[in-house]
Amino acid sequence: MTRHQATRKQLRRELRARRRALTPQQQKRASRRLCRNLLASRELRDARSIALYWPNDGEIDPRPLQAAVERMNKRCYLPVLHPVLGNRLWFLHLDRNTPMRRNRFGIPEPSLSRTASRPAWALDVVLMPLVGFTAQGDRLGMGGGFYDRTFAFLNQPNRHRPTLIGLAHEGQRVDAMPTASWDIPMDAIVTDQGYYPVGDRRTQLS
Repeated sequence: MTRHQATRKQLRRELRARRRALTPQQQKRASRRLCRNLLASRELRDARSIALYWPNDGEIDPRPLQAAVERMNKRCYLPVLHPVLGNRLWFLHLDRNTPMRRNRFGIPEPSLSRTASRPAWALDVVLMPLVGFTAQGDRLGMGGGFYDRTFAFLNQPNRHRPTLIGLAHEGQRVDAMPTASWDIPMDAIVTDQGYYPVGDRRTQLS
């Protein structure tokens, strides 16, 4: 393990412990504030298809957003471990009647259905859980690389680009962190307390 890898691993461990230490009441309060900030986003209001995630390991919870965006006639999706390419993600439609199952990590996901799937490139907005981030847009994930591999196509020119928004508790922000060449950049990072537009295209609040 290189020094760079060791530093990322240690930071990941510390930030995961920090978010797991939040009480259920603090988590609910943070989730409500996060969703208010997201609903104020112009990109989210303009989107027709939005990928959420099912929170795990203390991740900030975006699920209350589902009811609000469905009232706005938008479609929600959840990531699913790809049945063939197991290190990448599919995105399946989510509504109140969607049958769920647990994946190999114990995280609920929609039952596999090709007819309910949407390719990653066809999504308008993707909300991604973060372990840590900086105000400049550097990010740290869980280390599995699922999102990075799934959205690696964004490095190719002239491809439709979903808006990628990282979500985290404000307490997961750090001043600096080591980055990796394969990290797919965010367009914005949203927390329960702040909004951080980053990248070439800036999601805007209005």
